[in-house]
Amino acid sequence: MWKYGLIIFFVLLSGCHSPSETKNSSAEDDTPVYGDIMVEGSIGDASNLISILSTDSASHEISRMIFNGLVKYDKDLNITGDLAESWEISPDGLVITFHLRKNVKWHDGHPFTAEDVLYSYQVTVDPKTPTAYAGDFMKVKKAEIIDPYTFRVTYDKPFAPALMSWGSVVYPRHLLVGKDITKTPFAYRPIGTGPYRFKEWVRGQKIVLVSNHEYFEGRPKIDGFIMRIIPDMATMFLELRGNGIDRMNLTPLQYTRQTETPVFKKNFNKYQYLSFSYTFLGYNLKNPLFQDKRVRQALAHAVDKNAIISGVLLGLGQPATGPLKPGTWAYNPHVKTYPHDLEKARLLLAEAGWTHKNRDGLLEKDGKVFAFEIITNQGNETRIKCAEIIQENLKKIGIDVKIRVLEWSSFINDFINKRAFEATILGWTITMDPDMYDVWHSSKTNQGELNFISFANAEVDALLDRGRGTFDQRERKRCYDRIQEIIAEEQPYNFLYVPDALPIIQARFRGVEVSPAGIGHNFIHWYVPREEQRLLMKRE
Repeated sequence: MWKYGLIIFFVLLSGCHSPSETKNSSAEDDTPVYGDIMVEGSIGDASNLISILSTDSASHEISRMIFNGLVKYDKDLNITGDLAESWEISPDGLVITFHLRKNVKWHDGHPFTAEDVLYSYQVTVDPKTPTAYAGDFMKVKKAEIIDPYTFRVTYDKPFAPALMSWGSVVYPRHLLVGKDITKTPFAYRPIGTGPYRFKEWVRGQKIVLVSNHEYFEGRPKIDGFIMRIIPDMATMFLELRGNGIDRMNLTPLQYTRQTETPVFKKNFNKYQYLSFSYTFLGYNLKNPLFQDKRVRQALAHAVDKNAIISGVLLGLGQPATGPLKPGTWAYNPHVKTYPHDLEKARLLLAEAGWTHKNRDGLLEKDGKVFAFEIITNQGNETRIKCAEIIQENLKKIGIDVKIRVLEWSSFINDFINKRAFEATILGWTITMDPDMYDVWHSSKTNQGELNFISFANAEVDALLDRGRGTFDQRERKRCYDRIQEIIAEEQPYNFLYVPDALPIIQARFRGVEVSPAGIGHNFIHWYVPREEQRLLMKRE
């Protein structure tokens, strides 16, 4: 998933700094009440609300509030039931039988049944559906309805992520069957089973949700949720300070300095923990400039990650060495690294044939100047500053870098998805299971899929297949260790850093619970004491 940009996003808590003591507490706080609206700032608008058709985090964030899967992660990152109340797995791991919740209704009042689950599976694997997420479901040999509330799937080979793959969104068959899912207005006016119902979407401005009073886990305490699209982080911060929004993710500067004031300390709670994500400089490997791994290794030596972490992140993060989070069971701490070394970078470039310099001091090869463009998204000052440091680093070794900042939806849809770029600064969030198939397998390079840099390595392909094809964690660990070694050697990405997550929330919201799953796992239980409520949701 992108980081501002994503697939399903779960944040792993690590070294959490607790917020200051809850503000404005009173005896009445002990009794949660209904009411108020949470307004969250987002730098990017959603692309559509059918999550199998989207790869951006804004779309998935809203989708998770409207829809459910069969399973989900609990606060301790254990798999628990969602639309499925229980399940059995056969001794060989090849058959999963889900027992679905009864009396769950879609937001239009239609009952949820196994027919919806089967339809959702079928539309995901349909070749006509342009989705990046079909791979997991292609492993299913047979999907069948046993009765209206029992659904069974059979695999012909072990598939390690099988159970959690059914955390994917379930869609209403009665509204979508027989329709072209790429053209249905459902993408912009969805109906789900989740804790919040869709109310309104004003493109480029806001998405409005209202609480589902009939939600099977209980009516959410917060009556409404509004995602406000504010494409500039400085403007968003002004809205936070002026009570125009209640929640946002802070920049390092905002976290360390601009919120360390009496007003912010009184009125907000903020949090810090190492995120389950990384930021990278990715290369379009179809571009001849980047097809020699010595060039990519040279760029890795030229970029000063420590300067980025200290100067841009203000120390709120750590260097990334690959696509998995440090400290997790599948992370390999022994891969090849690339210390900042301009002389080593020059030597590698010379080996690759970039030896002559023109009158501007730029490297040349076969009469071609070494110059390229980095694209990144508007509103993310951290990435823009990273690009500027990289630009300055590479100038020292004779490479000319231009920076282009694009509006989010155009950045994803017109450039990343269409492979119309030379290099990009972007980020991934990562699911709890280390399966990286959708991002790194050579079969996932089609337009709209997630291997948008066109990385292809036969050994990595085989290891990805083996890693997801066994339940033996030791064997999976060996596969992922080797994958990380190969990727570190090949440097298709220059892995820059793993940032700290820095959310801030208006202090009137109570019930925020820090856990290994982050702070959003129990959002339906957040509440605002009646005397502190500010906003009223009008229901239609």
